[in-house]
Amino acid sequence: MNSVHAAPYAPVRALGRKLAGPGHPVYVTGEIGINHNGDLGNAFALIDAAADAGCDAVKFQKRTPEICTPRDQWDIERDTPWGRMRYIDYRHRVEFGEDEYRAIDAHCRERGIDWFASPWDTEAVAFLEKFDVPAHKVASASLTDDELLRALRATGRTVILSTGMSTPKQIRHAVEVLGSENILLCHATSTYPAKAAELNLRVIHTLRAEYPNVPIGYSGHETGLQTTLAAVALGAAFVERHITLDRAMWGSDQAASVEPGGLQRLVRDIRVVEESLGDGVKRVYDSELGPMRKLRRVAGVVADAGDREPVTA
Repeated sequence: MNSVHAAPYAPVRALGRKLAGPGHPVYVTGEIGINHNGDLGNAFALIDAAADAGCDAVKFQKRTPEICTPRDQWDIERDTPWGRMRYIDYRHRVEFGEDEYRAIDAHCRERGIDWFASPWDTEAVAFLEKFDVPAHKVASASLTDDELLRALRATGRTVILSTGMSTPKQIRHAVEVLGSENILLCHATSTYPAKAAELNLRVIHTLRAEYPNVPIGYSGHETGLQTTLAAVALGAAFVERHITLDRAMWGSDQAASVEPGGLQRLVRDIRVVEESLGDGVKRVYDSELGPMRKLRRVAGVVADAGDREPVTA
């Protein structure tokens, strides 16, 4: 390969049957999280919206409530769509069990879309290992949980690591714990919704320079679509956005989520942007020959043997 045009950055990761990294289509994930509000019908509708939009996968969050909820918060009463209840009861209310995930797995297979999840504790990792998920995701909040990272590394699956609310030193430590051979890093800003001024999308390039053997993606929590498209233009190999049936629905993540119509436009425009990026090699296209004949008054000289011969009128 011509060294002038060779890309030094070419790591690729397997995500089930697909690959993520330079030279491959951007892997687009619709983050359902807990926006289903514990309703399997909502989960199916969100899976359908993601499949219809052309997403590669949907993602959930899996917690063991007694582990992930501080003990002093269990008995605090909260207002919920199901009435006033203890916080620990609410956490159980929005968690799916094995029967629900079996149904989710079957529905995703039927729709031809993958699913995976962010486990928040080691018991959740063991739970998800009952399924043939294409990857595991580390939420930004879990980046400092070495026990969880070690459990995820032991699965042998690709691990997607979000880096919101984390310092460069914390990120380096997490990469050391996980090992760099089988991970994909996601730039993220953990504010819901995140301000454009705090997205700092050039960190995609910073991470790319710091971890040249790791694909870099983007997990967005902003409103609007244009900044996610900018992340793709900057080289994100993986994109994740929260999705919802209606941003006015109850739940803390709904406002920073994309509705089905927006998701359709996002995936469509990601495909246009990635196609438009090309390979970086300057050439004269066949479609330019007509305008060249019509508009170029002076033919010019041949710079090297690889150039297309100049066309004269």
